[in-house]
Amino acid sequence: MQPGQMAYDRGITVFSPDGRLFQVEYAREAVKKGTTTIGLKFKSGVILIVDKRVPSRLVEPRSIEKIYSIDSHVGCATSGLVADARILVDQARKDAQIHKITYGENIGVEALVKRICDFKQNYTQYGGVRPFGTALLMAGVDEMGAHLFETDPSGALVAYRAGSIGAGRPIVMEMFEKEFKDGMAYNDALLLGVKALKAAIDEDLTAQTIEIGVVDSDRKFRRLAENELEALIKKL
Repeated sequence: MQPGQMAYDRGITVFSPDGRLFQVEYAREAVKKGTTTIGLKFKSGVILIVDKRVPSRLVEPRSIEKIYSIDSHVGCATSGLVADARILVDQARKDAQIHKITYGENIGVEALVKRICDFKQNYTQYGGVRPFGTALLMAGVDEMGAHLFETDPSGALVAYRAGSIGAGRPIVMEMFEKEFKDGMAYNDALLLGVKALKAAIDEDLTAQTIEIGVVDSDRKFRRLAENELEALIKKL
């Protein structure tokens, strides 16, 4: 970094002369160094797949959580700083429950994502705080259909048919560009997502090193059990 840029580097509320907020860009770098996280739509829902490799054989795999249930019809997967993600997940759960109690119905997926992005944007605008160093892939099904959104540390959101965040994003997106098709069957989409994750991390997969969540129009958001993961890996 040039010496003249350091003044802009220290303050979250100060734009550099070329219109950049350096702290937001650093938060994005934290996401790029995070674990590979994948989301893709199938015919009636959305699949989330996360690499959760255990750093030591002494760690309990169940204690590492990268996929969260927000409401019965919404879930999310994270990449970046896990503690930051947990705060955003708690906020999303509160927003969903407040809406349900107030209006007697489930919150729309896009409306919930926008509320979380508004919450994240506040942390890019005021002194004494820092941006959240995490990105979320949020998946859900409502009366408007299936949705997959990516949220950014800046508070931006983008809807995807298939997307990825984290360290392996370039490899995953390259594979999706070639092989993803709209309206894929559940099993085909699931196998494509796991194959893309395997290519991104370039290691053998086990039921302990991946986590998968699914939401569709017929069933609530759920995480696949270990025996389901083992059966899936055998198919590869």
